[in-house]
Amino acid sequence: MRRKITLAAIVLALMVWAVAVYANPGKPNFGPALYGDGEVWGTKGAANLPAPNDHNLQSFDKLFVIVNGAPGQMPVAEAAPGNPMYNGGRWFTHTVMWLIQNPPVVTSYEQIEMHADLGNLAIAAGSPGGPGAPPDYFECPLLPVK
Repeated sequence: MRRKITLAAIVLALMVWAVAVYANPGKPNFGPALYGDGEVWGTKGAANLPAPNDHNLQSFDKLFVIVNGAPGQMPVAEAAPGNPMYNGGRWFTHTVMWLIQNPPVVTSYEQIEMHADLGNLAIAAGSPGGPGAPPDYFECPLLPVK
């Protein structure tokens, strides 16, 4: 029963985040929406994008949606504004699941990589799916939180 309640809370949190990002694709959200390079960022949902090909795959950054994270966990961007690797908000969604009990809140790609290397997380390319989940590929620039 406890597991079902936890799973329902995770799905609800993911839906709330996705609705905030995608409900008004042209309207900026300067509130906290995700982590990137250890900072909190807002968003401005713009458009779904087609899957990349061999020529433009490098123009996407990974967005890690953590389905069973700690309270306060938001998605984590591979790069954010100010990082020379940031591609301006073109995202390839990845689903992340913790394999440990009581996981920490992660706020950067480096932390995602570290925990993956330790075997603490499982990462799968693609969106977790379900109502309100982000698409696999989309455009959504990051904005400073105000």
